Amino acid sequence: MEEEKQRTLQQNSALHLFFRLLADELNSAGLDMRQVLKPGVEIPWTDENVKEYLWRPIQKAYTRKDSTKDLNKTKDINNIYEILNRHLGEKLGIHVEFPSIENTEAYLKSLEKSSNK
Repeated sequence: MEEEKQRTLQQNSALHLFFRLLADELNSAGLDMRQVLKPGVEIPWTDENVKEYLWRPIQKAYTRKDSTKDLNKTKDINNIYEILNRHLGEKLGIHVEFPSIENTEAYLKSLEKSSNK
């Protein structure tokens, strides 16, 4: 049996950039966590909220893996993304493309600049 390869730093960055982009898109559409998950209190989306409340439940149900570190670098991430993207598109009209290599490199550079300040 072929050993699954863990994702690269660049793939990890792309995954976290996707979380940030999706949080921004949901917030821009006026779809706070209350409207997507629970009524009552308006809670803006963050990249960590996206990871914990949207990505991780699908990840656990689909792969039975608790950590994003354990995901197969292409198959698992692609399939989880497709499930989440299809669901948000059908239910809320929200679609965020998974970041490209170019977007991810720009994101890494911006993180590097902000940490050097």
